[in-house]
Amino acid sequence: MITLENYISGHYEQGTGYKYFVPTLIDDEWAWQDPTINSLLEKASLRLGELNSYSRLVPNIDLFIQLHVTKEAVLSSRIEGTQTHMDEALLPQSEVREERRNDWQEVRNYVNALNDAIENLPRLPISSRLIRATHKILLDSVRGEHKLPGEYRSSQNWIGGNAIADARYIPPHHQLVGDLMGDLEKFLNNPNVNVPNLIKIAIAHYQFETIHPFLDGNGRIGRLLIPLYLVQEGILDKPLLYLSTYFEKRKDLYYDNLNAVRVSNDMLHWIKYFLVGVEQTATLAVRTLSNILEFKDKMENDIRARYGRRSTSVVVLVHQLLKNPFVTIEDTMQVCKVSYNTANDMVKQLCADGYLVETTGQSRNRLFYFKQYTDLFAE
Repeated sequence: MITLENYISGHYEQGTGYKYFVPTLIDDEWAWQDPTINSLLEKASLRLGELNSYSRLVPNIDLFIQLHVTKEAVLSSRIEGTQTHMDEALLPQSEVREERRNDWQEVRNYVNALNDAIENLPRLPISSRLIRATHKILLDSVRGEHKLPGEYRSSQNWIGGNAIADARYIPPHHQLVGDLMGDLEKFLNNPNVNVPNLIKIAIAHYQFETIHPFLDGNGRIGRLLIPLYLVQEGILDKPLLYLSTYFEKRKDLYYDNLNAVRVSNDMLHWIKYFLVGVEQTATLAVRTLSNILEFKDKMENDIRARYGRRSTSVVVLVHQLLKNPFVTIEDTMQVCKVSYNTANDMVKQLCADGYLVETTGQSRNRLFYFKQYTDLFAE
């Protein structure tokens, strides 16, 4: 059994001209004396339960999940230096400036990677196989495409610094990665380890970032593991909790708390920080869902009251916009099965009422943005 108060995070071993860190294996029982952990765990669990219950009340919850995932992808990628913003991430690729397409693709890959992993969870639990498959999608055709997508590293990596000699942190030797990831996989799926799930994923996230098993994309995969695990364990029905908002707000604090475990054996403080993040993020997610529902109902009532015989078609368009907030006149024709003139008039009225914003400034091939809706995700 590992006691948080007496936890030893690992040790250093000698490489060629440097020392690398080897973390302690985690597939074990964990215990603690600090009552603050129990209090924070209870608060975080209550808020997660509230979020899950609330999501069950939301009709067509899948309409909103794509936007949640996109926001998470934007923020998680931003932590790694990608500059894409929410509105740009939602653009069709053809509308993204050439110099921004790589950042755009990285965000789209994150969305695709998470969606694919969620779809595979029922038949493939969190494991090295799932993690590597998700990583392969994440790095497809972007800056890390030459850094072994879908494969654990076969060379030494490091964090911070221009070279390994001045690195802030040097993860374990690549020959140790397989065994360390095997231990992590066992811990997450071991039914005989009686550790609360939120404590488990807090420890696992730290351990994954410490192993740093890939040459690129470790931060994004490590953060992606959190909603995956919550869905796998049935704590959430849908992937609606993303901690990147919390981590990105104070990136220095996030990295300092991770590093304090390795330097000072302070897993206790890391878990407290993590649980506070779960509670705050779940509370924010409930508020966002509530605001979205209120906005959707108000808009639909307004349309039915003011748009006359076209109201049914406009409501159909609104439901499409909830999934993809960019639309053209041609899209409107197809979705609503109306003529060009009717589609143009519908979009024109939605612009006049402030629901849609024209983004191109062109007279042809115009693109319209459901800004009022996506603004709700920025809160």
